[in-house]
Amino acid sequence: MPTRDEMTTRDPMWPAIHAERAALAADLERLGDAQWAHRSLCGAWTVEQVVAHLTAGASTGRVRWLASIIGARFDAGLHNQRRLAEHLGATPAETLDRFRRILTRTTAPSGHTAAWLGEIVVHGQDIRHPLGLPHTPPVETVEPVARFYASRNFTVAGRTMIEGLRLAATDSTFTAGTGAQVRGTTLALTMAMAGRAAYCDDLTGAGVPTLRKRCGG
Repeated sequence: MPTRDEMTTRDPMWPAIHAERAALAADLERLGDAQWAHRSLCGAWTVEQVVAHLTAGASTGRVRWLASIIGARFDAGLHNQRRLAEHLGATPAETLDRFRRILTRTTAPSGHTAAWLGEIVVHGQDIRHPLGLPHTPPVETVEPVARFYASRNFTVAGRTMIEGLRLAATDSTFTAGTGAQVRGTTLALTMAMAGRAAYCDDLTGAGVPTLRKRCGG
């Protein structure tokens, strides 16, 4: 019987995670100080803070995650802020160097690999979208994230976000839900399920106003 580490290594989503991390690192190398300080799509976090958050996630296994969340009295926001601060460098260059060190890691708080693929897909776009950096992950990378988000509330409240809506991708076989239709690329649908209102601009259908409202846009 394969060990847990062997099963993790064999998971086909990990190569996609590593590829997206490497693509983001390449984009980050070109940023100036003002871009590092630019607000991302992830709440009030700056680009640099999102990068530190990604480093934290790839550095935190199950036991350490449990200790951290218990120490934060199950306040996910406080837990995230503490881990972010731990991995934020004194300069953007140091923050990027720390991110580079985790590019090929398979460390994660749980075995929900689609969720951790979603972390780099969504946060990568959180960084690139406001900076106008062009990058579209392969649809075969994004589709399992879309299916995961639509099926449950885990790292994002995806299932709640699409309640009463019918999502249909224009570039893949992804569909989910019933109700007023929302159509768009798999990436735009995934970002909207993650609560990013900016991506509702790329969607069409009678259900878009409802989805945009749920995103807070």
